[in-house]
Amino acid sequence: MQDYRININYAKALFMLAGDRGEQELVATDMRLVHQVSSQNRELNVIFRNPEIKMSKKAAIVRDLFAEHVSTTTLAFLDFVVHKNRSVNLRGISSSYLDLYRESHNIVLSELVTAEEVDQSITDLVSQTIARHTGKEVELITKTDPRIIGGFAMQFDNNIYDARLSNKLRKLRQQFEKNVYESKL
Repeated sequence: MQDYRININYAKALFMLAGDRGEQELVATDMRLVHQVSSQNRELNVIFRNPEIKMSKKAAIVRDLFAEHVSTTTLAFLDFVVHKNRSVNLRGISSSYLDLYRESHNIVLSELVTAEEVDQSITDLVSQTIARHTGKEVELITKTDPRIIGGFAMQFDNNIYDARLSNKLRKLRQQFEKNVYESKL
C-alpha cells in the first residue's frame, strides 16, 4: 500500500540520519538511483507487492541490486525498510527524500519536454531562465516526445508553460470545428 504518511516519515528519518552523518548529498544521489530503479522496473514492484515472497528473499534482492552502488548508510536504511515490510514503499520514500533534499537546499525540479534531443546550450538557457524566475538552483530533467511535433513543454514549481505544436494544432482544430461564419439566424 502506497501511503504518503509512511513515505514522508521514512524519508524524514533518513534525511535526519544523513544530516547527522553529513551524507545528505551522497544519500540523495543514492535515492535518485533507488527511485529510478523502482520506477522503471515493473517486475521489482510485483515482487515487493507479493506477500508470498519471504522478507529475506526481498532483502537479498535489494542487497544484490544496490550493494555495489549505494553508501552503507543507504544500504542499511533499505535493509531496514524491507525488514519493516515497507519495500513496496521504496519508490515513494525515495521520492519524498528527494523532495526534502531539494527543499532544504533551495533546488527546484523542472522538466523540459521536446520533440527531439536538445543540446547543452538550450538546457543551460532554460535552467538560467527558471533560476532567474524562481531564485532557486535548478535540477532540470529533459525528455523527448516525438508526438509533440515541435516546440516544447516546461514544468517547474507547479507552473506549466506549454508551447507544443501539437497543442496549438489541437486548439486550431477545435476552433475550426466551431463554424463562426455560420449564420446565427
